Amino acid sequence: MTEPRTVLVVGGGASGNALTVLLRRAGLAVDLIEARPDWNATTGSGITLQGNALRVLRELGVWDQVSASGFAFGSLGVIAPDGTLLHQAEDIQTGGDDLPATLGMQRPQLQRILIDAVRATGATVRLGATAESLDQDDDGVSVRFSDGTTGRYDLVIAADGLNSATRAAIGVTVKPEPTGMAIWRTPAPRPAGMVRTDLAYGGPAYIAGYCPTSENTIYAYVVERCRDRASIDPASYADEMRRLTQGYGGYWNEITPHITDPAKVNYTWFDRLLVEGSWHRGRVVLIGDAAHCCPPTLAQGAAMSLEDASVLAELLTSGRAWDDDLFQAYYERRIPRVRAVVEASVQLGQWQLDGVRDADVPGLIGRTMTMLKELP
Repeated sequence: MTEPRTVLVVGGGASGNALTVLLRRAGLAVDLIEARPDWNATTGSGITLQGNALRVLRELGVWDQVSASGFAFGSLGVIAPDGTLLHQAEDIQTGGDDLPATLGMQRPQLQRILIDAVRATGATVRLGATAESLDQDDDGVSVRFSDGTTGRYDLVIAADGLNSATRAAIGVTVKPEPTGMAIWRTPAPRPAGMVRTDLAYGGPAYIAGYCPTSENTIYAYVVERCRDRASIDPASYADEMRRLTQGYGGYWNEITPHITDPAKVNYTWFDRLLVEGSWHRGRVVLIGDAAHCCPPTLAQGAAMSLEDASVLAELLTSGRAWDDDLFQAYYERRIPRVRAVVEASVQLGQWQLDGVRDADVPGLIGRTMTMLKELP
């Protein structure tokens, strides 16, 4: 059997971009399609990247750009709602001793770095395009695109996110489920002296936190019980977030006055998703949020997606046949690690929803992050 050489990647987020770079580096022909015409290059406020995410970004060859654009730190502060420091913990370096434990950066900047890396590979990129139908046989997948054109591929990678249309098209019926929490996020200027993430538990919200994303910027967030989104006028987003953050002191006294533009405030429910059994149907393989998603309580969502890309690329370029055994090996290698992260992330939020005051939060975080030090 001739080794398949053509791949369609559906979705240009972190996992799709990373996989495209790795497969093109190995000489495969890759087409990438992204539904959004702007390639998500302007969306989002900030992102917290743990060391295991940074390890994959280094594998992609973009670590120097990421390091120069972001803000690295190695500890986490737990503060009272008034801003008093209660505890400072050293972060576990899940990417190894030669990478920072944590790096915050502006999410659009990370996306632009990944876009540049994809462009540099010579991959064919089509923006504003979707896959309208997939027709599989033993040798590959015929795809009809939203512009009426067609293509033939040896493999299709579904990297089209939490509400993946590709996942549904191949008969995987699992859908994301709300966890009961929601988060308000916004970018803001970095107060002088802020050098790490601090989290306040309690007060007007379950969690109030911030993360430096460059020398001059941060993103700030508050987590509360989810509300009916239809009941919140988007024009009031800044007012709603500011109402919650006004109950916090310390650096929040400098952050809150900058929460004025509702267009810069994002309100999102926390969701849980974990596809069990396999992450493929024939020659269509799920990756990233299309296969799993968790609340950001461990800041591991992007890391899990990037790790998926690294592991799948390794297997696809190993010289093995692209068959059910290989795709199942990908799933079996990823599922214990991803399941542990999803379950821990959900549990951390559930303890707060349930008002559990004696929960072993440090223990659960420590065990999970120690596990993540191992290579995926």
